[in-house]
Amino acid sequence: MFVGTGSDVGKSVINTAFCRIFLQDGLKPAPFKAQNMSLNSYATPDGLEIGRAQAVQAEACGIECSVEMNPILLKPNSYLNSQIVLHGKPIGNKSAMEYFVGTDRDMLFDEAMKAYSKLDAQFNPIVIEGAGSISEVNLWDKDITNMRVAEKVNAATYLIADIDKGGVFASVYGTIQLLPESQRNLIKGIIINKFRGDIQLFTEGRKILEDLTGKPVVGVIPHFRDIFVEQEDSVVLDSATTTSKKGLVNVAVVLLKHMSNFTDFNLLEQNPNVHLYYTANTKELEQADIIIIPGSKNTIADLMHIRENNLAKVIINHHHRGKPVYGICGGYQIMGKELHDP
Repeated sequence: MFVGTGSDVGKSVINTAFCRIFLQDGLKPAPFKAQNMSLNSYATPDGLEIGRAQAVQAEACGIECSVEMNPILLKPNSYLNSQIVLHGKPIGNKSAMEYFVGTDRDMLFDEAMKAYSKLDAQFNPIVIEGAGSISEVNLWDKDITNMRVAEKVNAATYLIADIDKGGVFASVYGTIQLLPESQRNLIKGIIINKFRGDIQLFTEGRKILEDLTGKPVVGVIPHFRDIFVEQEDSVVLDSATTTSKKGLVNVAVVLLKHMSNFTDFNLLEQNPNVHLYYTANTKELEQADIIIIPGSKNTIADLMHIRENNLAKVIINHHHRGKPVYGICGGYQIMGKELHDP
């Protein structure tokens, strides 16, 4: 099992890598993440819905994806509310307070473990991914996806930390020290991710971490820029390009407040003639050669937002000048003459 000191430390990528490594070693792996919060969803062959990261991991395992790989999916539709998807089907909408306080956590955990058991009966090993940070002590009694899973299946667990974020010693040491002893004993090693420069420069740091935590640093992974495993957490958009660039085809994705499936456009980034950027700035949007209105989990709210901020006017003027405008899913609905929400 791969867990993290926080979000966006590289758990999904490393999980995917080990899925492929185990396959290449002649094993029969499958991915599993009990609960995912993501607007990047994927339709399974039987028309059900899981997080896209687990679909990519299934591909790395050489198998079809299924709902058992991600039995619980939370799809935010506002800052405080999410759609709850259980075993691939929506079961309603809840606020964060309602979900964490008002739902039967044991029931959800049992449902997740039923899905795990189905996978476990067919595949070996099960490559488990945690969510966010495992040291959110205020949420431990509500945990259904991190160390509670590790304890339930007695998983050999590896802690991933992103050294590029800074503070790696504090985050690793603090995370491990906060764990109860039974959970701390499940941590078999530490993985330092996104290291820039000469890895030998971290030799002393590696020893310091091992002395501090009593856990081996089993790997230091370089910072790669050419790994295109789709991210599930839109926090990565915080570091995305937001401005146009001269000399290239500028493709602007309108940065909606409730944008979904933001990785739909990742392939465009790999074209050397294209400059992809995400913006909610009217001046930058006016510089685009092509405008894309992406999917939305709250289409009407996003339509109102782009009208209020004059982005809609820029998009219409762009169209009147004969330049292409594309809409995907909710973005296509936004382009319509009328929009009804019965």
